Formats: sequence, structure tokens, C-alpha cells
Amino acid sequence: MAISDGERAFFARLGARIAELRRAQDITQVQLAETLGVSQQTINSYEVGRRRVPVSALPTLAPTLGVSPEALIGEKAPPAKRGPMPKFQQQLERLGRLPQAKQRVVMEMLEGVLMQANRG
Repeated sequence: MAISDGERAFFARLGARIAELRRAQDITQVQLAETLGVSQQTINSYEVGRRRVPVSALPTLAPTLGVSPEALIGEKAPPAKRGPMPKFQQQLERLGRLPQAKQRVVMEMLEGVLMQANRG
């Protein structure tokens, strides 16, 4: 099945967004490939727009990259329902948007504090 110029442009933009978000999360192509159950070459093909990203990959791909599926494909996400949200949950959401290396540092610090609390 032939791909139109509009579709080709869409998948090129999507691939560029995937690459940008992957790098921002400090995730390698190999790590992302393992998460999606595909090869590193497939991830590379997605990122350069040579292959179409299957819709079935979006529910795994988007949260792995720290965005909603709508944001991943370039659509504006519907406004989130806002209500009272505990500060801890807000902090967890912010933590989830950090690069993986920084998330590990925070988790190690938290583990240390919790271990000390259990001793005392």
C-alpha cells in the first residue's frame, strides 16, 4: 500500500518526536526496542520516518517517553481534570518526567532515607 506525502510527513515528524523524547528521558534505542519488543533497527527506522509506528505501540511508547499518546502524535491532550491533588502525587508525576539517570538518583536517596527510618 502506497503512503501519501502527508502520511510520510506525519511519520517523519512522529519519528523525530520519538527520538527527541527518547533522548530527553536518557533512553537508548536498544532500551526502547526491548520495551516495545522490536529490534533497535526498527526503532531507528521509526525515528527517521522510514517505517510507520504501529498504533498498537502507542500505549506502551507514550508513557515510556513520559508523554500522553495525544502529545506523542502531536495532538493537544484534553485538559486534565484538576482537583485537589496531594503534593506527594504531584512530586511523583514530576519525578516521572525526569531522565532515567536522575530518577535513579532520587530513588537511591529515597531508599536510603527509608532504610534509616526503619532502623530508628
